[in-house]
Amino acid sequence: MEILYEDNHIIAVNKSVAEIVQVDKTGDKPLDELVKDYIKQKYQKPGEVFLGVVHRIDRPVSGVVLFARTSKALARLNVMFQEKSVEKIYWAIVKNKPSQPEGTLEHYIVRNTKTNKSYCHTNEVPGSKKAILHYRLIASSDNYHLLEINLETGRHHQIRCQLAAMGCPIKGDLKYGFPRSNKDAGINLHSRKVTFIHPVRDEQITIVAPVPDDKLWKTFLDIIGE
Repeated sequence: MEILYEDNHIIAVNKSVAEIVQVDKTGDKPLDELVKDYIKQKYQKPGEVFLGVVHRIDRPVSGVVLFARTSKALARLNVMFQEKSVEKIYWAIVKNKPSQPEGTLEHYIVRNTKTNKSYCHTNEVPGSKKAILHYRLIASSDNYHLLEINLETGRHHQIRCQLAAMGCPIKGDLKYGFPRSNKDAGINLHSRKVTFIHPVRDEQITIVAPVPDDKLWKTFLDIIGE
């Protein structure tokens, strides 16, 4: 487990594509329980460890996941996410180059809980929620393109659904139209960076997650010079 940031109030972890943030029907041990174990062992805490889940990313997605270590931090971070004052930056590798190098996507998303899939509509429909993201093409290789996404809302499978609706499904994402899966069963969507005001110290915090140890991700790091 890769710890990206830690203090008395918050802790951030770089999630791998194999991990789940919270318990689900698979029964696999979730990331929040692993973080609790880490805190309990490191600080020799007796009894139950408090850990608040501030936000979630899908299992096949990698990158920054932020947790609260105190109830005060959890309450304040929840408000920040609700008020959209947290900047969430993702990187996505796609096969098809978008028609415009940058833009804003606005859709109305409907979630189908039976299939665990979301559907994008151009107009409001019953049960839909408005979804907004901003994208920018930041690099291209011989076969793929790297998009940077600033996520304005946080809907179910939002980035996956909206990029697919634009004709740019994410590499490895069979559910949203990419023709082949990745060997690790993940998709090339990475929660790259979160920026927010610290819930207690009132200072700006930026947490950046290194990309997975993968040849294609490293190719793009070389292209953009990181």
